[in-house]
Amino acid sequence: MSLNFEFSGEHEGVRDTIRRLCQDELAALVSDAEENEQFPKHVFKRWGELGLLGVRYPEADGGSGLDKISDCIVREELSYMSQAFASTWSAHTHLGIWPIWKAGTAEQKARFLQPALAGEKVAGFGLSEPDGGSNVRAMKTRAERVTGGWRLNGSKLYITNAPFADFLLVAARTKSDLKPESISLFIVELPNKGFDISKLKKEGIRASETALIHIDNAFVPDDCLLGEMEGTYPVILDSLSENRVGVAANALGMARAAFDAAVNYADERIVAGKRVGQYQAIGHKLADMSAQIEATRWLVYYGAWRVDQGTLDAATAARVKLVASETAVAVSEQAIRIFGGAGIMREFPVGRIHRDALVYVIGEGTSEVQRNIIARSLGFKS
Repeated sequence: MSLNFEFSGEHEGVRDTIRRLCQDELAALVSDAEENEQFPKHVFKRWGELGLLGVRYPEADGGSGLDKISDCIVREELSYMSQAFASTWSAHTHLGIWPIWKAGTAEQKARFLQPALAGEKVAGFGLSEPDGGSNVRAMKTRAERVTGGWRLNGSKLYITNAPFADFLLVAARTKSDLKPESISLFIVELPNKGFDISKLKKEGIRASETALIHIDNAFVPDDCLLGEMEGTYPVILDSLSENRVGVAANALGMARAAFDAAVNYADERIVAGKRVGQYQAIGHKLADMSAQIEATRWLVYYGAWRVDQGTLDAATAARVKLVASETAVAVSEQAIRIFGGAGIMREFPVGRIHRDALVYVIGEGTSEVQRNIIARSLGFKS
């Protein structure tokens, strides 16, 4: 990305489309979805009609044929409105179906990918486990070959979209060893009598439905082993690296939303005859927040550009995700401080944004995991 980088007309068109969609159709759904902790699933069909579920996928596969920069713009603008909506969209459009596009058979793409791009089926990704967290290599869920398919046993935790998904990509070990090469992906259609899905109640991204899954002797047919081959761990790693750039764009959207709310409040709130923003302490907070957001914006879209160039590496993805997620937390916290007591009132968005931002210093690999990845790239192993 050169120093004179600017978004293309196509990119600005994508941003305008998402902003209008959020303002005209989606924003009115957020409050009830948050209060009820239930995502309005019918939105997927609308996203599909607008081509927003296939932003990153080639037209030949049913997608919109756009680039990663466009994908990040969609994420940023959805997150500006509601991180719960953006998280739900992301779990479907990337983690839930990207591996199918990358490694699936033609039949699997026709059966799962294309309906997912149209919003006719909703996907999720079953990776994290109660005992492993961000450590994929510690995975305990196992798949045993049986006549006609596989039997899966184990558990998955914090699985977005699982309570209402039509299918999940589920990672499991297909060999008894603990090598990462033994980890494979399965496409599991729901409901499946071997999957006990328990919806979780959360403090953040409340409208994004998340679940704990107990897997007890669940049968999955042979044609639902991703790519009809064992050992798809590299696909998981590639998916996680690219998605870290994506969720960094989510974090950028949250930071912008918190900042804009704080600026508006500082402009309108009068204390002792002065606008709050005129007090140096508040002005300095806003200045720091503005600088953090601008630096994060450049880093996020640099990461997206690296994806489009085919040069993204794990350490770069980790840097992008680390900086953006920590920025979202810091900016939203400062926004609450600027609001004062009003910052914890539900009529203002900054409290919700802060709760939601905290999700991303944990989810998609904790900040500590990102630091480990970066340190290893520098030649230091713990």
